[in-house]
Amino acid sequence: MATALITGLQKARSGQLAIKVADPSEEACKRMREYGIDTYSEGSEAIRDADVVVLAVKPQIMPTVLEDIAPVIEGGQLVLSIAAGTTVAGIQAVLGETCAVIRSMPNTPALIGHGVSGLFASASCKAHHHEQAESVLRTAGEVVWVDDESLIDVITAVSGSGPAYFFLMTEAIAAAGTQLGLDERDARLLAVHTAEGAGAMLMQSGDDPETLRQRVTSPGGTTQAALESMERNGFRDLISKAVVAATNRGRELAGS
Repeated sequence: MATALITGLQKARSGQLAIKVADPSEEACKRMREYGIDTYSEGSEAIRDADVVVLAVKPQIMPTVLEDIAPVIEGGQLVLSIAAGTTVAGIQAVLGETCAVIRSMPNTPALIGHGVSGLFASASCKAHHHEQAESVLRTAGEVVWVDDESLIDVITAVSGSGPAYFFLMTEAIAAAGTQLGLDERDARLLAVHTAEGAGAMLMQSGDDPETLRQRVTSPGGTTQAALESMERNGFRDLISKAVVAATNRGRELAGS
Protein backbone atom coordinates (compact mmCIF):
# COMPACT_ATOMS: atom_id res chain seq x y z
CA MET A 1 0.00 0.00 0.00
CA ALA A 2 2.87 2.36 0.73
CA THR A 3 4.18 1.77 -2.80
CA ALA A 4 0.75 2.61 -4.23
CA LEU A 5 0.64 5.92 -2.37
CA ILE A 6 4.21 6.78 -3.31
CA THR A 7 3.48 6.01 -6.96
CA GLY A 8 0.39 8.21 -6.88
CA LEU A 9 2.23 11.05 -5.20
CA GLN A 10 5.07 10.79 -7.69
CA LYS A 11 2.62 11.15 -10.58
CA ALA A 12 1.00 14.18 -8.97
CA ARG A 13 4.17 15.64 -7.57
CA SER A 14 4.91 19.34 -7.57
CA GLY A 15 8.05 21.29 -6.86
CA GLN A 16 7.01 21.51 -3.22
CA LEU A 17 6.74 17.74 -2.68
CA ALA A 18 9.56 15.79 -1.09
CA ILE A 19 9.10 12.12 -0.20
CA LYS A 20 11.29 10.31 2.29
CA VAL A 21 11.01 6.61 3.07
CA ALA A 22 12.19 4.64 6.08
CA ASP A 23 12.47 0.87 5.78
CA PRO A 24 14.83 -1.56 7.51
CA SER A 25 15.04 -3.55 4.27
CA GLU A 26 17.90 -2.40 2.08
CA GLU A 27 16.25 -4.04 -0.89
CA ALA A 28 13.10 -1.97 -0.38
CA CYS A 29 15.16 1.20 0.04
CA LYS A 30 17.05 0.43 -3.16
CA ARG A 31 13.77 0.24 -5.11
CA MET A 32 12.71 3.59 -3.71
CA ARG A 33 16.03 5.22 -4.58
CA GLU A 34 15.46 4.23 -8.19
CA TYR A 35 12.56 6.71 -8.13
CA GLY A 36 14.78 9.45 -6.77
CA ILE A 37 13.46 9.11 -3.20
CA ASP A 38 15.65 9.61 -0.16
CA THR A 39 15.66 6.53 2.06
CA TYR A 40 16.54 5.84 5.69
CA SER A 41 16.83 2.77 7.88
CA GLU A 42 15.20 4.48 10.87
CA GLY A 43 11.85 6.27 10.94
CA SER A 44 13.19 8.89 13.33
CA GLU A 45 15.60 10.01 10.61
CA ALA A 46 13.01 10.18 7.86
CA ILE A 47 10.33 12.23 9.63
CA ARG A 48 12.43 15.22 10.58
CA ASP A 49 10.87 18.40 9.10
CA ALA A 50 8.08 16.36 7.47
CA ASP A 51 4.58 17.86 7.25
CA VAL A 52 2.92 14.43 7.05
CA VAL A 53 4.20 11.22 8.64
CA VAL A 54 2.60 8.18 7.00
CA LEU A 55 2.66 4.98 9.06
CA ALA A 56 2.39 2.17 6.52
CA VAL A 57 3.57 -0.75 8.61
CA LYS A 58 2.33 -4.14 9.82
CA PRO A 59 0.34 -3.87 13.07
CA GLN A 60 2.77 -6.13 14.90
CA ILE A 61 5.69 -3.77 14.38
CA MET A 62 3.73 -0.56 15.02
CA PRO A 63 4.81 -0.37 18.70
CA THR A 64 8.47 -0.45 17.68
CA VAL A 65 7.95 2.21 15.02
CA LEU A 66 6.06 4.51 17.39
CA GLU A 67 8.75 4.20 20.07
CA ASP A 68 11.36 5.09 17.44
CA ILE A 69 9.68 8.27 16.22
CA ALA A 70 8.21 9.46 19.54
CA PRO A 71 11.29 11.46 20.63
CA VAL A 72 11.39 13.47 17.38
CA ILE A 73 7.73 13.88 16.46
CA GLU A 74 6.71 17.56 16.35
CA GLY A 75 3.47 19.20 17.38
CA GLY A 76 2.47 20.43 13.94
CA GLN A 77 3.05 17.19 12.10
CA LEU A 78 0.16 15.05 10.90
CA VAL A 79 0.47 11.34 11.63
CA LEU A 80 -1.49 9.44 8.98
CA SER A 81 -1.82 5.76 9.84
CA ILE A 82 -2.86 3.15 7.29
CA ALA A 83 -2.05 0.27 9.63
CA ALA A 84 -4.94 -2.08 10.36
CA GLY A 85 -5.94 -2.73 13.95
CA THR A 86 -4.11 0.25 15.47
CA THR A 87 -6.38 2.82 17.10
CA VAL A 88 -5.90 6.56 17.36
CA ALA A 89 -5.70 6.20 21.15
CA GLY A 90 -3.00 3.57 20.78
CA ILE A 91 -0.91 5.90 18.64
CA GLN A 92 -1.47 8.92 20.88
CA ALA A 93 -0.57 6.89 23.96
CA VAL A 94 2.98 6.81 22.62
CA LEU A 95 3.24 10.03 20.59
CA GLY A 96 1.21 12.25 22.90
CA GLU A 97 -2.48 13.00 23.38
CA THR A 98 -2.26 16.26 21.42
CA CYS A 99 -0.65 14.62 18.38
CA ALA A 100 -2.73 15.12 15.23
CA VAL A 101 -3.58 11.58 14.12
CA ILE A 102 -5.73 10.43 11.21
CA ARG A 103 -6.49 6.76 10.87
CA SER A 104 -7.19 5.42 7.40
CA MET A 105 -8.13 2.14 5.73
CA PRO A 106 -7.29 2.06 2.00
CA ASN A 107 -7.92 -1.02 -0.15
CA THR A 108 -5.82 -2.90 -2.69
CA PRO A 109 -7.32 -1.31 -5.85
CA ALA A 110 -5.28 1.70 -4.75
CA LEU A 111 -2.41 -0.12 -6.45
CA ILE A 112 -3.98 0.79 -9.82
CA GLY A 113 -5.41 4.17 -8.79
CA HIS A 114 -8.95 2.87 -8.21
CA GLY A 115 -8.91 2.55 -4.45
CA VAL A 116 -11.15 4.01 -1.78
CA SER A 117 -10.06 4.96 1.72
CA GLY A 118 -12.04 5.46 4.90
CA LEU A 119 -10.70 8.11 7.28
CA PHE A 120 -11.21 9.10 10.92
CA ALA A 121 -9.54 12.16 12.47
CA SER A 122 -8.62 12.67 16.10
CA ALA A 123 -10.03 15.69 17.91
CA SER A 124 -6.60 17.34 17.76
CA CYS A 125 -6.69 17.54 13.95
CA LYS A 126 -7.28 20.88 12.25
CA ALA A 127 -8.82 21.61 8.85
CA HIS A 128 -5.43 21.61 7.15
CA HIS A 129 -4.69 18.15 8.52
CA HIS A 130 -7.83 16.86 6.81
CA GLU A 131 -6.67 18.50 3.57
CA GLN A 132 -3.22 16.97 3.89
CA ALA A 133 -4.63 13.48 4.43
CA GLU A 134 -6.91 13.83 1.42
CA SER A 135 -4.06 15.10 -0.76
CA VAL A 136 -2.13 11.91 0.00
CA LEU A 137 -4.94 9.38 -0.27
CA ARG A 138 -6.73 10.88 -3.28
CA THR A 139 -3.69 10.02 -5.39
CA ALA A 140 -4.84 6.39 -5.03
CA GLY A 141 -8.63 6.87 -5.31
CA GLU A 142 -11.64 8.23 -3.43
CA VAL A 143 -11.96 9.02 0.28
CA VAL A 144 -14.81 8.70 2.79
CA TRP A 145 -14.74 10.37 6.22
CA VAL A 146 -16.42 8.95 9.33
CA ASP A 147 -17.03 10.64 12.71
CA ASP A 148 -16.92 7.42 14.73
CA GLU A 149 -13.64 5.51 14.81
CA SER A 150 -15.44 2.19 15.30
CA LEU A 151 -16.80 2.60 11.76
CA ILE A 152 -13.26 2.12 10.44
CA ASP A 153 -13.77 -1.55 11.25
CA VAL A 154 -16.93 -1.55 9.13
CA ILE A 155 -15.06 0.17 6.29
CA THR A 156 -12.37 -2.50 6.60
CA ALA A 157 -15.07 -5.16 6.20
CA VAL A 158 -16.83 -3.41 3.28
CA SER A 159 -14.00 -2.00 1.17
CA GLY A 160 -10.77 -3.20 2.75
CA SER A 161 -11.75 -6.86 2.51
CA GLY A 162 -14.32 -6.20 -0.21
CA PRO A 163 -12.13 -6.86 -3.25
CA ALA A 164 -11.68 -10.45 -2.05
CA TYR A 165 -15.44 -10.93 -2.09
CA PHE A 166 -15.61 -9.91 -5.73
CA PHE A 167 -12.60 -12.04 -6.59
CA LEU A 168 -14.27 -15.05 -4.98
CA MET A 169 -17.53 -14.46 -6.83
CA THR A 170 -15.67 -14.08 -10.13
CA GLU A 171 -13.76 -17.28 -9.35
CA ALA A 172 -17.04 -19.10 -8.62
CA ILE A 173 -18.72 -17.87 -11.81
CA ALA A 174 -15.77 -19.01 -13.91
CA ALA A 175 -15.76 -22.40 -12.16
CA ALA A 176 -19.48 -22.83 -12.84
CA GLY A 177 -18.92 -22.07 -16.52
CA THR A 178 -16.16 -24.67 -16.67
CA GLN A 179 -18.38 -27.27 -14.98
CA LEU A 180 -21.04 -26.62 -17.63
CA GLY A 181 -18.62 -27.25 -20.48
CA LEU A 182 -16.74 -24.04 -21.23
CA ASP A 183 -12.99 -24.11 -21.72
CA GLU A 184 -11.35 -23.07 -18.44
CA ARG A 185 -9.50 -20.15 -20.03
CA ASP A 186 -12.61 -18.92 -21.82
CA ALA A 187 -14.72 -19.19 -18.67
CA ARG A 188 -12.18 -17.14 -16.74
CA LEU A 189 -11.99 -14.52 -19.50
CA LEU A 190 -15.78 -14.21 -19.60
CA ALA A 191 -16.07 -13.92 -15.82
CA VAL A 192 -13.22 -11.43 -15.41
CA HIS A 193 -14.37 -9.11 -18.19
CA THR A 194 -17.94 -9.30 -16.96
CA ALA A 195 -16.77 -8.19 -13.52
CA GLU A 196 -14.73 -5.39 -15.04
CA GLY A 197 -17.61 -4.22 -17.23
CA ALA A 198 -20.15 -4.33 -14.41
CA GLY A 199 -17.84 -2.29 -12.20
CA ALA A 200 -17.30 0.27 -14.96
CA MET A 201 -21.06 0.59 -15.46
CA LEU A 202 -21.55 1.21 -11.75
CA MET A 203 -18.89 3.94 -11.80
CA GLN A 204 -19.83 5.64 -15.05
CA SER A 205 -23.62 5.38 -15.34
CA GLY A 206 -24.49 7.34 -12.23
CA ASP A 207 -27.24 4.81 -11.46
CA ASP A 208 -27.48 2.79 -8.27
CA PRO A 209 -26.81 -0.98 -8.27
CA GLU A 210 -30.51 -1.83 -7.87
CA THR A 211 -31.47 0.13 -10.99
CA LEU A 212 -28.73 -1.45 -13.07
CA ARG A 213 -29.67 -4.92 -11.82
CA GLN A 214 -33.30 -4.37 -12.79
CA ARG A 215 -32.32 -3.25 -16.29
CA VAL A 216 -30.41 -6.47 -16.88
CA THR A 217 -33.25 -8.62 -15.53
CA SER A 218 -35.90 -9.42 -18.14
CA PRO A 219 -39.13 -10.89 -16.68
CA GLY A 220 -39.08 -14.66 -17.00
CA GLY A 221 -35.57 -14.63 -18.48
CA THR A 222 -32.27 -16.26 -17.61
CA THR A 223 -31.09 -13.47 -15.30
CA GLN A 224 -34.29 -13.60 -13.29
CA ALA A 225 -33.90 -17.36 -12.88
CA ALA A 226 -30.35 -16.88 -11.57
CA LEU A 227 -31.27 -14.07 -9.18
CA GLU A 228 -34.26 -15.95 -7.82
CA SER A 229 -31.97 -18.89 -7.11
CA MET A 230 -29.59 -16.58 -5.27
CA GLU A 231 -32.42 -15.13 -3.17
CA ARG A 232 -33.82 -18.58 -2.31
CA ASN A 233 -30.39 -19.71 -1.18
CA GLY A 234 -29.82 -16.71 1.07
CA PHE A 235 -27.29 -14.77 -1.00
CA ARG A 236 -27.96 -11.42 0.72
CA ASP A 237 -27.84 -12.99 4.16
CA LEU A 238 -24.58 -14.73 3.30
CA ILE A 239 -22.95 -11.46 2.25
CA SER A 240 -24.30 -9.68 5.33
CA LYS A 241 -22.88 -12.35 7.63
CA ALA A 242 -19.52 -12.17 5.86
CA VAL A 243 -19.28 -8.39 6.36
CA VAL A 244 -20.32 -8.73 10.01
CA ALA A 245 -17.68 -11.44 10.53
CA ALA A 246 -14.98 -9.23 9.02
CA THR A 247 -16.11 -6.26 11.14
CA ASN A 248 -16.02 -8.32 14.33
CA ARG A 249 -12.58 -9.66 13.50
CA GLY A 250 -11.30 -6.14 12.89
CA ARG A 251 -12.56 -5.08 16.30
CA GLU A 252 -10.90 -8.08 17.91
CA LEU A 253 -7.58 -7.16 16.31
CA ALA A 254 -7.96 -3.57 17.46
CA GLY A 255 -8.81 -4.73 20.97
CA SER A 256 -12.08 -2.79 20.93
